[in-house]
Amino acid sequence: MTQALHPAAIEHLPGFITEPGQTDYLFIGVVIFLLLMVLIIGNLYFQLHAVPERMAHRTSKVQMEVVAVLALISLFTHNHLFWIAGLLLAFVHIPDFSTPLYSIAQSLGKLSGRDPETSGDPALVTEPAEESAKSTTHGATHGATPGEGI
Repeated sequence: MTQALHPAAIEHLPGFITEPGQTDYLFIGVVIFLLLMVLIIGNLYFQLHAVPERMAHRTSKVQMEVVAVLALISLFTHNHLFWIAGLLLAFVHIPDFSTPLYSIAQSLGKLSGRDPETSGDPALVTEPAEESAKSTTHGATHGATPGEGI
């Protein structure tokens, strides 16, 4: 059932103009295209935003957490200065200062002759407390003292 053209309409209409009540394929195609573009651009934006955090996974835990917080702050505030700071911090390798300091503390504790178990200083303890507790309870259950052979 073809309808007659309106008297004010031109004789040759472009192909994207549909008759009343017919499906507009161009409109459907543009809507699908725009939805896909929004999803693709949003995904690229979040991937770019996570670059400093992915770079920081090769560094220490504290540095990675600071970079992740800076990236999150910049995401929610739209302040790109935080993102740039996180990116620069991810590039810089912060040396590990705590391990040498604990080693120095352990060496000084051994030189001073203090017992690391009774001093209360966690830097002087060489083995975890769980292992020492297991070894003392294991010896007590079998009736053997630590100096005796089984």
